[in-house]
Amino acid sequence: MQRLQLDPLTADAFRPFGDVIDADTSCERLTINDGRTARHHALATIECLGADAGAAISIFRADPVDEAFVLRKMERHPLGSQAFINTSGHPYAIVVAPAGALDETEIRGFLAHAGQSVNYRPGVWHHYLLALEQPSDFVVVDRTGPGDNCDEQLLETPLQLALGS
Repeated sequence: MQRLQLDPLTADAFRPFGDVIDADTSCERLTINDGRTARHHALATIECLGADAGAAISIFRADPVDEAFVLRKMERHPLGSQAFINTSGHPYAIVVAPAGALDETEIRGFLAHAGQSVNYRPGVWHHYLLALEQPSDFVVVDRTGPGDNCDEQLLETPLQLALGS
């Protein structure tokens, strides 16, 4: 068993895996709605690869995990990006590895604060949702359509999150 330290989620640190979606990430900002709204424009790009592919919006409700939870597998979606918009206002953990063959030495952990969301690029390995404090809802934007768009791989070395350190 190996413990995985969680780094703060920042746009620069997460860039190899996808996009951080929050109002603090550098982006084009537009004033709209008679000057009453700031649009933080194009924080993430939804990618749907393959013929007859489309995008769908779903809600995922994740049960919380604690330090005793053991991470045993990773998954990836080779045919499309997958955005997780945190709507519950609670922090959560993110565990990722670069696209390509899963290299367990490249697994990274991030701690997302309540106002942060992410978009995984196609093929980026990630663990499923890791809510931390209580059940948490996420609006998910991802690919629909034909083709096998979910690969799973068991970890040779299971992981536990280092949450209190």
